[in-house]
Amino acid sequence: MSEYPICFNGTTNVWNRRLVLSLGIPQLTLTIISMAFNSTVIIAVVLSKDLHKPIFILFCNLAISDLLSSSSGFWITTWFLTDPESTVVGSKDILLPYAFYTMSILATIYNLVVIGIERYLAVAECLWVRYSVTRKQTLGIVLVTWLLAFFLGFMPLMGWNCLKKANVSALYSPLCIDYLIFITVPHCAVALILPLFTYVNIIGFLRKQTMTMVALGQAQATYKLAEIQVARTSVFIWLLALLSYAPFFVGVLLDSAHQDCPGDLSRGIYIFRNLTAMMITMNSLGNPIIYTLKMKKLRHRLKFLKSPSSHRIHVQVVGNTQRCLR
Repeated sequence: MSEYPICFNGTTNVWNRRLVLSLGIPQLTLTIISMAFNSTVIIAVVLSKDLHKPIFILFCNLAISDLLSSSSGFWITTWFLTDPESTVVGSKDILLPYAFYTMSILATIYNLVVIGIERYLAVAECLWVRYSVTRKQTLGIVLVTWLLAFFLGFMPLMGWNCLKKANVSALYSPLCIDYLIFITVPHCAVALILPLFTYVNIIGFLRKQTMTMVALGQAQATYKLAEIQVARTSVFIWLLALLSYAPFFVGVLLDSAHQDCPGDLSRGIYIFRNLTAMMITMNSLGNPIIYTLKMKKLRHRLKFLKSPSSHRIHVQVVGNTQRCLR
């Protein structure tokens, strides 16, 4: 068990069996469903003929990180169901599932950001041509994101933990409060700001294309439909990220502000902690739905771009747009 030289006596009265089951079983169910969904996405992408395309490599990589996140969540939830006190007092053994969980969440955040940037560059290619993400570059980016996620996520196993220190997190013992702040604050900002920036710019590009078509006297209603589709998808992506990571962010801030000993917090705070884990699992469950189904709908919506036109400028504008939205 952990050693807390200042205030902890090694026992708590946080959990009872009914409460543990009411929190653990729904979480376990969500992780299983998420694992099934993401496994299906991985199999579908691998068996498809589109794996050579950068965006599908990123979709597959996102599904892998979400699968790992759900699997780690399953591991922690099983631990919670069998020994709920260990998730309060902390131990050396629980550091390993926490490390895998952190690494997979960081990898998911990086993948979401990279997908947004890739879509932005694909659209920007229509304007400046020089931007084009190749398969080799995509694989390199995927490798870098996993290395970074592995390094940051496994820092507690490398020594940055509070097994024998006073600066322990009351909610995520034996992780240190300063480690949680170091990981949470910048990554929550990245997960919310960068995707919002990229998709807003994509919507701006589609609106500009609509205005260009109107100026040429060849307005196409499907551009407006594409703009609406991208806007809706962007809102879903941003709201999902907000609902998934903001509660965890709030929990870390409260943890750092009060610096209570493990077990000294109210039962409601620990229930909130478990609910934040459920929201993160919901993110892993929602990602394959949003990124595979909605993107597919958008691509089919834009198939009208293949139709020929006798207007030379019209062909050039539409042709460039077709290339970037494949």
